[in-house]
Amino acid sequence: MPFYDYNCSECGPFTSVRTMEKSAEPCTCPDCGQDAPRAFLTMPFVAGMDAARRNAFATNERSAHDPKRSSQTGHGPGCSCCSSGKKNRKTLTRPDGSKSFPTARPWQISH
Repeated sequence: MPFYDYNCSECGPFTSVRTMEKSAEPCTCPDCGQDAPRAFLTMPFVAGMDAARRNAFATNERSAHDPKRSSQTGHGPGCSCCSSGKKNRKTLTRPDGSKSFPTARPWQISH
């Protein structure tokens, strides 16, 4: 339930917890018992949800209107120049022209 501010002519301002439908009606002062009109000293405080849930809702709203695309983040998943996924396989060329692949699987025989 929200908190609302009221201003008693005798005692001064006070805060009361009331339903929204009764917020515009005068409230009884807790000290002297007079009816006090509503005062707009601060914004009404409505207890909200926890920060993690509010952040999740905000992220969801952003993604609905402006989704991230792979063109915004680079060349896309698996790109060898933008990601550090797979290492480049290096080919070792010997002086006689033969090639070896030091990063390849040595137990496999190529044809």
